[in-house]
Amino acid sequence: MNRSPSPSSSSPAHALADAAGPASDAAQAATSPCEPRASDPSHSSSSVPLDAAALAALATRIRTWGRELGFGAIGISDTDLSHAEAGLAAWLEAGCHGEMDYMAKHGMKRARPPELVAGTRRVITVRMAYLPAAVLSPDAATVQGLPPENEPQDAVDAASRNAGTPRESTHGDWRARERARLADPQAAIVSIYARGRDYHKVLRARLQQLAERIEGEIGAYGHRVFTDSAPVLEVELAQKAGVGWRGKHTLLLQRDAGSLFFLGEIYVDLPLPTDADDPAESAANVPETAGAHCGSCTRCIAACPTGAITAPYRVDARRCISYLTIELKGSIPLELRELIGNRVYGCDDCQLVCPWNKFAQAAPVADFDARHGLDRATLVELFGWSAKEFDERMQGSAIRRIGYECWSRNIAVAMGNALRAPRSDAAMRGREIHESAAQGSALHNRALRADRALDDTARAAIVAALRSREHDESVLVREHVRWALEAA
Repeated sequence: MNRSPSPSSSSPAHALADAAGPASDAAQAATSPCEPRASDPSHSSSSVPLDAAALAALATRIRTWGRELGFGAIGISDTDLSHAEAGLAAWLEAGCHGEMDYMAKHGMKRARPPELVAGTRRVITVRMAYLPAAVLSPDAATVQGLPPENEPQDAVDAASRNAGTPRESTHGDWRARERARLADPQAAIVSIYARGRDYHKVLRARLQQLAERIEGEIGAYGHRVFTDSAPVLEVELAQKAGVGWRGKHTLLLQRDAGSLFFLGEIYVDLPLPTDADDPAESAANVPETAGAHCGSCTRCIAACPTGAITAPYRVDARRCISYLTIELKGSIPLELRELIGNRVYGCDDCQLVCPWNKFAQAAPVADFDARHGLDRATLVELFGWSAKEFDERMQGSAIRRIGYECWSRNIAVAMGNALRAPRSDAAMRGREIHESAAQGSALHNRALRADRALDDTARAAIVAALRSREHDESVLVREHVRWALEAA
């Protein structure tokens, strides 16, 4: 995935997997042991002899097949990630992975693909956009009262210096709409990547199809498919394959797609030519270094509500809202609760302020379209779901993994923050949101909360919803509900 709180992933629970910094991919989402193996590289190889010319032709066909399957970019790299080991070790040693014990459990296997899957010689990395097409539609509703996007000049200058003048976006103001919902204390904010079908299922199926096309061409060969569910340094591999560069928020960025995409990999035992070896063959896939086109822009760092981006290319998962609302199973630290605002699952703030996301691409499939109104739901609405309703509605969603208890915990915190919002309209609409992003994370979050006020009716509805679960059977939920009611 391209977003999560650890140094190995590419999704928005969407970048923790890459939080260790440019030298390592620390984990950004849910991970489980390993993907089911399709074929073991340590016990099989191509049944058809392949010389250099045949391998080069196969690599070209792999890219073509990948595009046909909806992948926006396909790159091939070798398996040498030794440069990432020191950063990964330091990130783990500092405890930045929090309670994600699986991050430390696999040790350096993350940076050593052949140790994870014996016989691996190359890694095929793909990306797939997840921003729903309807969000980018010219017919999408506009936001009244918010100013047009105001990109920081240094980021624009950096983009111009490094990549030519960025193209004008034709995608409208989807980021303004997201910011408007963040400014509404009644709104329940679910990270964009998690509003639709579980990306693990979507990418895994298409990666398997790609692997099978290769097998149909050359016969049996050793391979294994991964989708943010194994100890894989996804961003490091993607960067090495020329699929993009690591941004200062630790997510992978691409000039024509921003960062709103998932990553997936196929480990293979085939000595395919890499993008670094043959840039002419791979066309646009020229490997780049971390921050290659970020210039002096630090907007993502300033915009982080909790200050989790502790330095360029480094995230402390323990402060990241994606970690706090997804990976953390216990009580959310008191000092961080107000900073969470109305975010109930994940956080997209660092992506919303990134200038490169003017070029975010539409998802090639409808699977990532928002389900059950998660793009417009209110806190009271979601808090009213029973455990049965949660399980039924979140079937096939990445959200189901956290369970009803943590889901309720998160919403209770957001409701407490709504009650802490001002009682009258603030006069800073829009402008202060932009200004605060440049001044610091705490002010950023306060400005978002203060942009809209709760009226008496909305306030009463939130208090009533909280009191209805003041004696919830879950100790965890009760504790967070009572904290929320302190502001009633």
